[in-house]
Amino acid sequence: MTIPNSVRFAVIVILIITFVPALSLAQKPPITIDEFFNSVDFDALKLSPDGHSVVIGTTRADWDRSVFRHDLWLYRDAGSSLVQLTQSGHDTDPQWSPDGRWIAFLSERKNASGKPAGSEDSGDDDSGINQLYVISTSGGEALPLSQSDEEIHAFGWAPDSRALYFASRLPWNKQRKDAYKKDWKDVIQYRESERGDVIFSVDLNDAMARNVNAPATASPDPENKLSDVSPGARQVATTPWRVEQIVISPDGKRLAFVTSSISQRQEKVDEFEIYSIDLGGSSADHVVRQLTKNSAVEQDLYWSPDNRHIFFNVQVGDTSGPYRDLQPHLYWIDSVTGEIQQWSKDYVGSVNRYAVGGDRVLVAARQGTEVPLYYSSAPTAAFSKLTGWAGTYDRMSVAQHSPRLAFVYSSVERPTEVYLADSPDQLQNARPITAFNKLFAQRELPKGKPYRWVADDGTAVEGMLLYPPGKFEQKNLPMFTFIHGGPADADGNHFEADWYQWDRLAATQGWLVFEPNYRGSTGYGDKFLLGIVPQIVSRPGKDILAGIDALVKDGIANPDRLSVGGYSYGGYMTNWLITQTTRFKAAVTGAGAVEHVANWGNDDTTFDDAYFLGGRPWEAQQRYHDEAAIFQIDKVKTPTHIVGGAKDIRVAVLENYLLEHALSSLGVPNSLLIFPGEGHSLSKNPWHGKIKVREELKWLQKYGGVQQ
Repeated sequence: MTIPNSVRFAVIVILIITFVPALSLAQKPPITIDEFFNSVDFDALKLSPDGHSVVIGTTRADWDRSVFRHDLWLYRDAGSSLVQLTQSGHDTDPQWSPDGRWIAFLSERKNASGKPAGSEDSGDDDSGINQLYVISTSGGEALPLSQSDEEIHAFGWAPDSRALYFASRLPWNKQRKDAYKKDWKDVIQYRESERGDVIFSVDLNDAMARNVNAPATASPDPENKLSDVSPGARQVATTPWRVEQIVISPDGKRLAFVTSSISQRQEKVDEFEIYSIDLGGSSADHVVRQLTKNSAVEQDLYWSPDNRHIFFNVQVGDTSGPYRDLQPHLYWIDSVTGEIQQWSKDYVGSVNRYAVGGDRVLVAARQGTEVPLYYSSAPTAAFSKLTGWAGTYDRMSVAQHSPRLAFVYSSVERPTEVYLADSPDQLQNARPITAFNKLFAQRELPKGKPYRWVADDGTAVEGMLLYPPGKFEQKNLPMFTFIHGGPADADGNHFEADWYQWDRLAATQGWLVFEPNYRGSTGYGDKFLLGIVPQIVSRPGKDILAGIDALVKDGIANPDRLSVGGYSYGGYMTNWLITQTTRFKAAVTGAGAVEHVANWGNDDTTFDDAYFLGGRPWEAQQRYHDEAAIFQIDKVKTPTHIVGGAKDIRVAVLENYLLEHALSSLGVPNSLLIFPGEGHSLSKNPWHGKIKVREELKWLQKYGGVQQ
């Protein structure tokens, strides 16, 4: 039969109309593990004083050299251009000079002589210890402002842009260093050899002139009398503690700094305080005055434009009484009277970030699974929510002479990038100025949504569900319960792609990923966070198990295909949960304690450990026993994969060996990976994190029984 041309044409048109949408809706390829670990993180963001440029700090893997690169990038309005500002791969913590002409930063790069900065040994490594550098915003080479054998801990610009202040450990002369080395060889004097910091100032023009006139290989101290002191550095003040941050008042008359322990361990809360110095007169007249004396770990200082108040954030501890862990809140202190006020005290969520611009304060604050932006004009006023996108606002920076706002933003389905808005009131019209993670938008990503349930004691609890690509809101799915660390943290509507947060890879392999915000999580009020005390694992454990029961009851999770895992506090919880139930087919755990006595002794955050458990080991012996997985380890039947950093002191690596030994003695299938040279954050070698996740995914597939 012959088909008329008119009919044939109509059929072709119908086929085209039907087929073209099918092509356009064709599935994107899934993300691969190699692509996943090529993500870029943003560790710094500073908007120029005039609002027309942004300096951005990035962290990304250098697979050939087995290191993480830390680079600085500069965005300019002119031509909407983004250029790489520094090339060494060791550059962090950028700060604009107040006049906008310079960017100062810290770097572990080699110096002009080819030696690692601050290192006496040349070796094969191209990194040393942090020194202070400055680079012109017009381009050119970065110039060192410090040349010392001591690491620079913190720095800040003078308001007139003519000088910088920086802190490093109390310097020793060559004679004293040689005598110490002769006596002690390579022996470590724990505590006794520690010493506090000195705050110095350096004149910018003088330092630049020295760089131009001095030979690159010249010794900063030809007579070796004070080889740890940078040329031209003038001593301002000393402190018995380590200086974590330096900020100078807008009028230039006072300097404030915040301290931490010289051992970098959180053992005594009185080592973490805010101090001020009047900068008038000679250095001999600079008296250090302590402003705070409380049970909080203060951080992120910023002088108010009134030259009187100092803003700060508290992530750990409480400013108002005996030590207790609250959610992160925003405070300011009157530098004259010492009075501390909490901003928007009735706000139920946690303040993650803040920025001061003009007559108001902007905050990125978590409430539930969302982190929107708010503003307030007075400490007693409530936070007012700005109109923006659903998701998570993170780092942000305001301009001193412009209404513009730069920020980092992400959501479950929008990869993390840097955005620029003309004002905080124009958030929805903000434009991305980076595209480092655009590949993720070209891949089929999981979709997610919040999930709520009721715990055994009637408390409402919330978490996130991340569905396998193409299976959003389907039922009877194999489920991987992925537990966040902290515990003062939370999962929500944000994007993350690294060795710690690999939920997207698990979902891509077919798992429904359940991320519970158990008791102790932030974003749900101080009372909810404090609910973890003193039942450090049993209380959140009940919350998590109730969530799993609810998901099974709702038909969302397949009860025969349940697995569990987490790192750090998520590892604590995983180790505990496998002693409470045999329902999990597989477990993956990392850097999680199985007991609390040795962990209290080895941990670098011991005062919060004792707080969580209601006392030190000899003061709460029974609770240290009852809340420890090791004393119930004979109940474990779940095949368990374990990882740890060989140099971890946050959760000592011995905890991983203890768990492995216990499971092996019981005949429970297990595997232990130890990453050499790594601490708690696995920040030395990107291959370690990639191998970690690769093997964890294999373990889940092998024992969890997910069919792809």
